[in-house]
Amino acid sequence: MPELPPVIPLFDAPQHLEEGNSLVNQHIAEITLNRVADAAFLYEHAMDWLLESRYSENNYKTYRSELTTFLHWCFDVEQLSPVALSRRGIQRYVDYCLAPPPALIAYRNVAQFVLDKDWGERRPNPLWRPFLGKKTDGVPQPYRLSDKALRTKLAVLSSFYAYLINEEVTERNPAVMWMRHSRFGTGPTPAGPVGEEEEIRVFSDLQWSYVMGTAERLAGEQPERHERTLFLVSLMYGCYLRISEVAARPGFSPVMSQFRRDGKTGIWSFHIPVSKGGKRRTVAVSRELLAALQRYRTYLKLPPLPAPNDNKPLFVRHRAAGRGREQGLLNANLGIRQLRELLDELMAAAAEAAGADGFDQDAAEMRSLTVHSIRHTGITHDINDNGRPLSHVQADAGHDSIDTTSQYLHTGRVERHESAANKRLDRLKP
Repeated sequence: MPELPPVIPLFDAPQHLEEGNSLVNQHIAEITLNRVADAAFLYEHAMDWLLESRYSENNYKTYRSELTTFLHWCFDVEQLSPVALSRRGIQRYVDYCLAPPPALIAYRNVAQFVLDKDWGERRPNPLWRPFLGKKTDGVPQPYRLSDKALRTKLAVLSSFYAYLINEEVTERNPAVMWMRHSRFGTGPTPAGPVGEEEEIRVFSDLQWSYVMGTAERLAGEQPERHERTLFLVSLMYGCYLRISEVAARPGFSPVMSQFRRDGKTGIWSFHIPVSKGGKRRTVAVSRELLAALQRYRTYLKLPPLPAPNDNKPLFVRHRAAGRGREQGLLNANLGIRQLRELLDELMAAAAEAAGADGFDQDAAEMRSLTVHSIRHTGITHDINDNGRPLSHVQADAGHDSIDTTSQYLHTGRVERHESAANKRLDRLKP
């Protein structure tokens, strides 16, 4: 076993990040199993967020260093999920960064990962430390974190939490809360009214019809490529799923037996073992989604419906991975980035189809929506069009509060305006 640093760096350079690292994966899996139940879930989100900055080398280096230190403190020191932190938790982290353990301070910059020729893979550099101190005439000086460096730490954390909020992983940003109450802030700012730009962004009925119609068309034209995509988008929409809930990550691999039949009622549901905040939930499956599952499994030459012990991957690779922890494996589940790419490709094709039919404005709006909009759309359509009770949608969506679910009532600007168009100013006037 190679020598490891006292803190395991979690994110390699951008050109190596998606390859995966066996030592890091083992480390995250151990934390997930023994200390922080949603560690792997949040680690995948952190990787996804970092990859968005891969083309800016300086930003990427800053983000990954700050995120590694923060996740080390959460997972190893506090043994707490980042989404469970409050403003006081951030204060404890700041205190830790102001006076870190001496063993975690280095006095020269070194790479976080190095190539181990004996093992044939990159591994954490045993000389790396998360904090960098200074020496004068070869003598280590007392560690000091400047205000500028502290601001950078909190700015990076704030950006990461903003990403998690957008992905519906959490509902609060403790880094911003701490900044507002710190010497860097101006005190708490009152929340203003929700504006149009803060609306939950969803596909309209027309736009969503183009998404599903395009998925059907592509699956008919190239089933070997797009039957998987058709079922993926059906599942995401029908069960209001976050993409992380159907993606493989360290310690979790989605399988067919997550579709379960109640022996007494005959009702089918989809079980999500780990979701936001480490919670689990079970989502009701509609008849059309069950038919979509049967179609997908029939294409895969499987029995139409899964047995309770069916551990076949939910979404498998069409080609074996060329590198990384699943190199050479064909029947391996897809991760967040691969699934996101499939859905991005579908939504782009749907927008192109809408534009070709003359719906230019709809096409432009569709191109501005994200994969997460599929979840929002499923919830919105069920509440406003299908008439499902709010409490049922709340349970299936995994919302902690009915207030969150209520935000989807008439969220579409067009629908609101249409419902207001015929309002009378005097109902008794002929």
